[in-house]
Amino acid sequence: MTLPRFTAHDDPGPDFAGLVRRVGLTPALPGGDLPSGLTVPHGTTVVAVRYADGVVMAGDRRATSGHLISHRTIEKVFPADRYSGIAIAGAAGPAVEMVTLFQLQLEHYEKVEGSHLSLEGKANQLSQMVRNHLPAAMQGLAVVPLFAGYDTARGIGRLFEYDVTGGRYEEQDFAASGSGMLHAGTVVKLGYRPELARDAVVDLVLRALWTAADEDSATGGPDALRGIWPVIATITASGYQRVPDDELAERFEALIEEIRAARSTSGPAGGTLPGGEAR
Repeated sequence: MTLPRFTAHDDPGPDFAGLVRRVGLTPALPGGDLPSGLTVPHGTTVVAVRYADGVVMAGDRRATSGHLISHRTIEKVFPADRYSGIAIAGAAGPAVEMVTLFQLQLEHYEKVEGSHLSLEGKANQLSQMVRNHLPAAMQGLAVVPLFAGYDTARGIGRLFEYDVTGGRYEEQDFAASGSGMLHAGTVVKLGYRPELARDAVVDLVLRALWTAADEDSATGGPDALRGIWPVIATITASGYQRVPDDELAERFEALIEEIRAARSTSGPAGGTLPGGEAR
């Protein structure tokens, strides 16, 4: 395979996504409506929360196709580069493809320009990618990501949410996306404090995802039997760091004990705890 050549006036420069489109490597969008029998796996609930040292991003591990669980261990939170991350909700295949292209775009820019793209520039680039995906979104293959990172120029964490048209909106404290966003967002809203430390924020997003899974069938809760835990990552001045599964297992056990203790003092209630244990 020979490398493409461009004139000085036609050089795409650091725009890797533009280069992919220009050489015809962008996959063709489906024409017309999708077949009624086609089931597309969808990712569900993701959240992002600002705190004193940066941002925490979290996502459950379940992907659904209609009423079926298509995957139990899908990952929805990814590093975009050293100081930023992206969380996906929506059609799983196009979402993962968008993440891969976004990662390559940031790496390509850094190699061409010799410096990192600003956090604002990264958010704008992702907005353009979501906007270019609109024709597929109109056919039911929508991708609605969250983007967050540590702004090294300002020394703070920042987070952005999007709509299917590519609209980009910066949020001050927290954001959620996906089918369980209402329940997860409510838990975060009630428990959020600007002065929360790292451990408290990790506990908060773990509770938010557990609550979303308890109310939304498309959201998967922590699964101690299979050893499946949410993907939770911090983005600080030290960069993107994923929270280890061993730590999440300990925090989830503490969460369950806290819930059990609260219910033992408030009397019996209906429903089940994770794993099928009666409340």
